[in-house]
Amino acid sequence: MNDTIYNNIFDAHAHYDDKRFDIDRKEIFNTLQSKGVCGIINNAIDIETTKISIDYAEKYPYIYATAGIHPQSVENNLPANYKEVIASYLKHPKVVAIGEIGLEYHYDIPKNLQIPVVKEQIELAKDFDMPMVFHDREAHLDTINILKKYRPKGIVHCFSGSVEMLREILKLGLSISLGGAVTFKNAKQPVEVAREVPLDKLLLETDAPYMTPVPFRGKRCTSDNIVYTATRIAEIKNMPVQKLLDITKENTMNLFNIK
Repeated sequence: MNDTIYNNIFDAHAHYDDKRFDIDRKEIFNTLQSKGVCGIINNAIDIETTKISIDYAEKYPYIYATAGIHPQSVENNLPANYKEVIASYLKHPKVVAIGEIGLEYHYDIPKNLQIPVVKEQIELAKDFDMPMVFHDREAHLDTINILKKYRPKGIVHCFSGSVEMLREILKLGLSISLGGAVTFKNAKQPVEVAREVPLDKLLLETDAPYMTPVPFRGKRCTSDNIVYTATRIAEIKNMPVQKLLDITKENTMNLFNIK
């Protein structure tokens, strides 16, 4: 990859509250814009990270927050009044979605705990007329069934399904975001999805500090690494990298109602 400087990099999904950023978080936030990053949505996973995400968004104009309970937080970090607490945060001007919500079947988290919580949060998103950010890991069938039933607006982040599942998601009017997996060696399914997804339904993300694209796989991911993901997708779609970044920025701002 050459040393071209790109702009309009909008990271639709990151977790800068992660402890891997504790040593230099402020420095990263102060330098990302000089690397072409124009926006970041920091996604919460519980009440505490909702508050932290809002704090980042208040301090940095280019950062936005979500409010929600991740499926991995349903067992230990779920207060009885969580819906009321999340609802109060959804009123904050820089909270742009309810998330990160969803289903996590890779780990042994009881489904009978996960499913009611995700349904309640989708209902909350609909009550507030806000998009939701959906996490689907090894839960494709239940994900599709829930999304078909409730028909929320929003995004399935770090999309890991098949082209066939993508088509079902698109029928519901939802968008997807793609990250570093599309750059991985032998990444057949992500490449097929990247080729198939319409440009107006595509967002780019890092899931920072995770899912770092090649050539930095295995290292901590930051939002400027989206350039490598964008380069690979632009190659798949036979289009200029900057045009892809411009389009996905507009998609992100439109989906999350960012002015």
